Amino acid sequence: MSTEAAARADFSFIRYAQCWEDADILLEALGVKEGDVCLSIASAGENSLSLLSRSPARVIAVDMNPAQLACLELRVAAYRVLNHDQLLQLIGSRECDDREALYLRCRGVLKAEARAFWDARPQLVRAGIGSAGKFEEYFAAFRNKILPWIHSRQRVERLLAGGTAEERRRFYDRHWANRRWEFLFRLFFSRFVMGRMGRDPAFFRYVEGSVSERILARAKHALTELDPAANPYLQWILTGRHTTALPHALRRENFDVIRENLDRLEWHCMSIEELLASEPELRVDCYNLSDIFEYMSDENFHELLSKLAARSRDGARFAYWNMLVPRSRPPELSHTLNSHTELAERLHLQDKAFFYSRFVVETVTAGAGRRADGSAPD
Repeated sequence: MSTEAAARADFSFIRYAQCWEDADILLEALGVKEGDVCLSIASAGENSLSLLSRSPARVIAVDMNPAQLACLELRVAAYRVLNHDQLLQLIGSRECDDREALYLRCRGVLKAEARAFWDARPQLVRAGIGSAGKFEEYFAAFRNKILPWIHSRQRVERLLAGGTAEERRRFYDRHWANRRWEFLFRLFFSRFVMGRMGRDPAFFRYVEGSVSERILARAKHALTELDPAANPYLQWILTGRHTTALPHALRRENFDVIRENLDRLEWHCMSIEELLASEPELRVDCYNLSDIFEYMSDENFHELLSKLAARSRDGARFAYWNMLVPRSRPPELSHTLNSHTELAERLHLQDKAFFYSRFVVETVTAGAGRRADGSAPD
């Protein structure tokens, strides 16, 4: 997170118990290769773990919220000591009679701070650690208190069954998009309600225009143009678990390679600026920057983007999301960063975490991270 966001937002609790960003499009955008150094916003950990599936030399996860790093550390422990089915049970993707027993197996490989965090919150473990955040509680309120007023459980199940594109569009128009859906959706996903129940109000500081209208349009895209049967994010929002799809890091085919590469992952409770200051020789190939830039002013965004470009290897790749605030390479950095608009727009149309309004992909031009004399920047 940016230092500007830290000055305004509360990072003392789990805000996101899952990564609500599609790792499939992230990995395609970044093109992570063996030997790469990756810098990743930690969040709850899944997307930093997904980067390991491409066998980079190093993944550096940072977050200013120690609660988020406790989420990441417990996931790392689960990959070490549990099998794939048990991992899904601990997350809450699958039913489980005794998640506390699974946690006790993980507990022995946690560091003291993370161990104390989870020891003090057994109710979060029992419920499944993927539901432990404020954002997940927000979706649970929608699922349990709003959705039943709009659609029956049978209709939700029919939606999630998917079908052909034509079948999905017809179902949405005839059976899903009624007046109650549009009215209650706009109300629940308004700036006011989302700020009170989902995201920190400080995150809306630079937002202009209607929040709910943008999210409603993206929701229609996810329910019609994308297949709900293949969308783990939509499934969790509507059912509280993963039904027929899983996020990249939780898929069985990625489990073993992630576990084999866990020693290449490190995490730090600090801002990106602090990380750069602590490692003056650090050079990065791939950046998973989540949506951190919309939490800061244009001036601070431009400054941080410039710093990151200067600490990059030639051809380094940036990927980040805009949810409500437009952020992308400013004109003054056009000699430093190349914008890959066509690729980003194509991937955005595939984005299963549908509430983001834009996906941004940029690369560092040759020599941009060096001084004119060829030496590394300070």
